[in-house]
Amino acid sequence: MPLHRGRLWRRRFNQSGLLAQAVAKNKAREGAHSVSRELGLYLDLLTRVRATPSQGGLNAAARRRNVRGVFSVNVRHREVIAGARILLIDDVFTTGATLGACAAALLGSGAAAVDALVLARVERPR
Repeated sequence: MPLHRGRLWRRRFNQSGLLAQAVAKNKAREGAHSVSRELGLYLDLLTRVRATPSQGGLNAAARRRNVRGVFSVNVRHREVIAGARILLIDDVFTTGATLGACAAALLGSGAAAVDALVLARVERPR
C-alpha cells in the first residue's frame, strides 16, 4: 500500500512495504520449486496521487470516498501489470476501501487478477 510522500517522510517507513519485503524474503527462502514463476516485488507499483486524511474514525462509505481516485499505476511498471496476478499486502483491513481502490487501479491498467494479504483485520462491534 503506497503512502503519500509527505506521510512517508514524516513516518520514515511504510509498514505495508516492510511486510511485503518479509513475505518476499520468506518466499525466496522456500526456493524456486514452490513458485511457478519469479516472484517480483514492487514497492512502487502504485502511487498515491494526492494526500488524504487518515481513515481512522470514518465509516465505510466515507472511507471509500476518501480514497476514490487516489491511487495510480506507476508508469515505470505498466508492462509488469498487463495480464499479471498481483498480490497487494497491507497491515490492517478495516472496510476494504483502500484495498478496493488499489485493486481498481490495477485492474483498470490490465491486471488479470488482484489478491490481498493482510496482517490484521479490524472486527467491528455488531
